[in-house]
Amino acid sequence: MTPVASAGAGQGPHPRHGLAPLLASAVRLSIVAALAAVEKAEFAYVRDLVEITDSALSKQVSRLEEAGWVTVEKGQVGRRPRTWLCLTEEGLAAYRRHVAALTAIAGPL
Repeated sequence: MTPVASAGAGQGPHPRHGLAPLLASAVRLSIVAALAAVEKAEFAYVRDLVEITDSALSKQVSRLEEAGWVTVEKGQVGRRPRTWLCLTEEGLAAYRRHVAALTAIAGPL
C-alpha cells in the first residue's frame, strides 16, 4: 500500500534548510567528503581521488579555506615540498549537517 501525502503533514522546517550552499558544488562536496574520512590528506592524494587538476583543487580549497572549513599546511618530506589539507571542526560539522539533510530529503530507499 502506498502512503498518501496531504498538505500540512510536514513536521518542522524542510530538511533542505540544512544543506550547505558551499557544498552544492559536486567537486567541493567530494573534497570535503575525502577530508572527512582522514585526519589530513596530501594535496596530490585529494587531487587524484577527486580527479581534478592542481589548479581546480587549489581554487576549490581556497573557497573552503575562506569559509574556515579547511586548513592548508605546507611542509617538506625530505627535500620535496608537500601540501596537506585538513578539514576543520566547523567544516566537519557543516559536512555532517549537509549529509543529514540529503538523507532526510531522500528518505528511506
